[in-house]
Amino acid sequence: MIIIPHQELSPDALQALVEEFVTRSGTDYGNCEASLTEKVQQVVRQLEKGEAVIVYDTAMETCNITTAAQAQAYTHND
Repeated sequence: MIIIPHQELSPDALQALVEEFVTRSGTDYGNCEASLTEKVQQVVRQLEKGEAVIVYDTAMETCNITTAAQAQAYTHND
């Protein structure tokens, strides 16, 4: 697994990745319903603060967004 700094993605690629992430089945935003724009903004803020990271799974050849703590745990177990 490789952590990809969000700053290395083009704005369009980052937008598309975050939109795909927030519209996935099973993504939970609590009791209040937020618009797509609000959800994207929340995730981008988390990426900017370092609370979330973009990870690339080399075995599956997929990208995902996860918490920084989860990514750190994964990289320590590899």
